[in-house]
Amino acid sequence: MPRTKGQVSGGTTKAKAPEEEPFPEWAEEEIKSVKLGEPEIVTRSGYFLDIYENDYKVDIQVYEALPDGRTIVEGLDVPKSMKITDFLKGTVYEFKINVSKGSLSPQLTELLKSKYNLDMDSIYRFELQELQLMDVESDLPSSSSSSEGNEQEEEE
Repeated sequence: MPRTKGQVSGGTTKAKAPEEEPFPEWAEEEIKSVKLGEPEIVTRSGYFLDIYENDYKVDIQVYEALPDGRTIVEGLDVPKSMKITDFLKGTVYEFKINVSKGSLSPQLTELLKSKYNLDMDSIYRFELQELQLMDVESDLPSSSSSSEGNEQEEEE
């Protein structure tokens, strides 16, 4: 006999498993109100993974890690002054990124580590400042190289 919707969800739609505790309000408030320091500008090369034109956000992958160790940034803010419709996915760019960092309290750091297994003591905010298309193909060796240097002329 098929189960009804009430039987599948335990009778109510708001019921949670007993082992799940809600995220504490004080922790949520602290995260929302973290004071970010002065932005540091970092330059990295990489490419666009996704472009969200309506939201003026992008996902990028960089070849060298950012200050927090990540190589993929999701939801990177793009200034409205940039023409996001000209961005090309999969093409190598040099990105200049504003990185702002805000520290979390020791209490929140410990909560995240003990209850959620997250080793996190800071929050970062990333904003694209500028970008430049890289000319990667010109670095490749020419396919029409001569073979003169390969001939052996040792006998005499």
